Amino acid sequence: MSRIDRKFASLKAEGRKAFVAYIMAGDPDVETSLAIMKGMPAAGVDVIELGMPFTDPMADGPTIQLAGQRALEGGQTLQKTLDMVAAFREDDDTTPIVMMGYYNPIYSRGVDRFLADAKAAGVDGLIVVDLPPEEDEELCIPAQKAGLNFIRLATPTTDNRRLPKVLQNTSGFVYYVSITGITGAAAAQAADVAPEVARIKAATDLPVIVGFGIRSPETAKSIAGVADGAVVGTAIVKLVEEKRPVAEILDFVKGLAAGAHAA
Repeated sequence: MSRIDRKFASLKAEGRKAFVAYIMAGDPDVETSLAIMKGMPAAGVDVIELGMPFTDPMADGPTIQLAGQRALEGGQTLQKTLDMVAAFREDDDTTPIVMMGYYNPIYSRGVDRFLADAKAAGVDGLIVVDLPPEEDEELCIPAQKAGLNFIRLATPTTDNRRLPKVLQNTSGFVYYVSITGITGAAAAQAADVAPEVARIKAATDLPVIVGFGIRSPETAKSIAGVADGAVVGTAIVKLVEEKRPVAEILDFVKGLAAGAHAA
């Protein structure tokens, strides 16, 4: 079992929902993003999603696009992102880390080298949003063989004909995108999400976690109430953009986590 599998098994045994938090690696600099990352478990984060900065992030809204630009302008690289994971693992060997981003930086590094380095650093899973199931031989299957979960996105437009293909070779959990659009574009609605989560859960035993459009503890609670957990990214990254102190950012994260855990 991966750290992700163990975490969700533990949460299920406790009857609790998961809270997943996203930050962009290197935004606004390595030291600050690592400090936020290291503080997340104590703030109630069950799984950390660590963004890999990329120049052309087609699924991300302005807030996360700008975070990636700030990180790249500050000198962030894929190697420095892996180094962040290794630094985090010096103090925490249990919290799952999922690297989220796009295929180009991985391809440029070389798939085999990247997977070996990611595993050695302490990465547990990957979300690569621009690799569809038809390209599973490219990264998904090699990642699984290397011991990394490959987590797929399902969306409101993933119909019953497409869903089995999306779930094929997926592991760890399924990330359901609550809205049609980019990150931070609209508010998630539990009434809309609930039937979609039920449809996905009827087709897989994997946990279904919902993200996009969750900005408050109340929304985190309502969304986690109809799924296995909630993901928040843009609302956290926005505070980084506003140069809020690390302690204030972690207090905000703590409130979001409490909301999801109260579901």
